[in-house]
Amino acid sequence: MPIYEYRCQQCGQQFEKFVRSSSDQNKVECPYCHSTQVKKEFSVFGLGSSNKGLGLNTSTPTPSCNTGST
Repeated sequence: MPIYEYRCQQCGQQFEKFVRSSSDQNKVECPYCHSTQVKKEFSVFGLGSSNKGLGLNTSTPTPSCNTGST
């Protein structure tokens, strides 16, 4: 089930919603003001600094794999 990001055209709040099918996209309601005037936002999943919200530390360098002896 995909998660889509929406912005309410009435109150301006941004929210996420699980949408089962394309016909359910027409039934999306703002959880804040209950308006059905919502617009699907462009979302970027798991890129760059957006991983901070997932509890991932992107500032620590990834250790290199050293398979040989020195």
